[in-house]
Amino acid sequence: MAVLTPEELSDRLVAALDTERLIGLVQQVCRIPSVLGEEGELAEFLAGTMRESGFEATALQPVLPDRPNALGELSFGPGKRIVLTGHLDTKPVSHGWSATAPYSGDLIDGNVYGHGIMDMKAALVCQIVAMEALRGSGLDLAGTVAMAAVADHMGDQLGSIAYFDRYPADMAILGELSDNEIFLGHRGRYYFDITVLGTSAHTCHKHRAVNANALAAHAILELDASAYTPDLDGWVRDLFGDETFMVPGRVYGGLPPGGPSMIPDECVIRVDCRPQPGVSTEQVRAEIDRCLERARERDPRFRAEVTLADVKDGYLAGPDEAVVTHSRDAVRAVRKSRGSARDAEPALQAASWLGDTASFGAKVPTVIFGPGGEPVYCADEHLPVADIIEAAQVYATFAAIALAK
Repeated sequence: MAVLTPEELSDRLVAALDTERLIGLVQQVCRIPSVLGEEGELAEFLAGTMRESGFEATALQPVLPDRPNALGELSFGPGKRIVLTGHLDTKPVSHGWSATAPYSGDLIDGNVYGHGIMDMKAALVCQIVAMEALRGSGLDLAGTVAMAAVADHMGDQLGSIAYFDRYPADMAILGELSDNEIFLGHRGRYYFDITVLGTSAHTCHKHRAVNANALAAHAILELDASAYTPDLDGWVRDLFGDETFMVPGRVYGGLPPGGPSMIPDECVIRVDCRPQPGVSTEQVRAEIDRCLERARERDPRFRAEVTLADVKDGYLAGPDEAVVTHSRDAVRAVRKSRGSARDAEPALQAASWLGDTASFGAKVPTVIFGPGGEPVYCADEHLPVADIIEAAQVYATFAAIALAK
C-alpha cells in the first residue's frame, strides 16, 4: 500500500472530523466550572465522553481528592504511543464580562465564549474529537493515541506527574494556547523566599526597633530593577529574549490586622523568577545576592536569609526532533488542505508562561500547540470557531503522521 503524504492524510482527516460535534462539545465544557481545586466535574464529563465514544482504557486516574485526571486511548495495534494532553483547571473568573456570562458557552458572531476556553478547555475537546476523526478516517495506522486531561496544573502539576510517571509515551502535544503556532518550549519558574530580619519593639518604642518592612523596601526596589541577562545560546536568545525576568511578587510582613502593636522583625519577599531554559538556580541566586548587596549599601542594617522555595524547570525541544518535524508537517498540511489564509509554513516560537512540560518534558519529547493567545483570563474570553476546527485537524494529522505505516 502506498504511503500517504501529510497532505493526503490531512485531507482524509479533515473529511472525517465532525465539526458540529466539536463546537457543541466545546460549548458544553465551557459551562462546567473547573477553577483550580474544582476539576472533578469536568474530569468526569470528559471521561464519560470518551467512554461513550468507545475509547479504550477510559479512567479517572486519582490525583487529589475529587480532582482526578480523565484518560482515554485508541489503539491501532503495536507501535508508537502518542499522547495528547492538557490541563483541566482554570483561574477564577475575571470581572467585567459584558458580551455574555462567563459559563455560557454562547456562540456569538462565529466565536465561542467561555471562561477558560483558551486555557485550555477548547484544546481538550479538540484532542478528543481529533482522536475520533483518526478512528473514523480508515487510515492504516500502527500504535496508540492517548488523551490525558490532567488536574492541578496551576498548583504543583501533580496531574501531569501522576500520568507520565505511570504511562509511557514516545512523543506528546501539550494543548496550551499558542495561537495555533508551534511552541518549542517555555521558561521555567524559580521561587526564592527572602526573609529580611529586623528588631522588634512596641510601636511606642519605635527608635529601639529596626523595622523589617522598611529594610525589605530596599530589597524590593533593587530586585524590581534587576535586568539579568545570562549567557545563552544564540537560538535560545532568539526564542526567549535576553532577560531572565525576576519580580518581587509577594510580600509578607508584620502581624495581621487586629493583632497587638508591634514593629515587625521579619518580612518575607517571594521572588518569582522566570528563567530561560538552561539558566540554573545558582545563576539566578547570584543575581539575587547582587541585589541584596545593593540593598545593604542602602542601609547597613540590612540582613536577610534566602531560601529556594520551589523549582519548575523550563522546557525546550530541539527544532530537528521528530515531534517538531511531525508538527510542522501537520500544520502545513492542514492549512493547505483548508486553503487557510494563515502562513502555511509555521514559525517555531516559545512561551514565557509555564507549562506542564516543566514536569514531564524531560521524559517525553513534546511540542506545545493550541488555539488561543494572549491576553488570556480576561473578560469576554472567546475563540473563533475556525481556530478551534484548525486545532483539532492539526492534532489528528499529527497523530496520523506519527503512526502512519
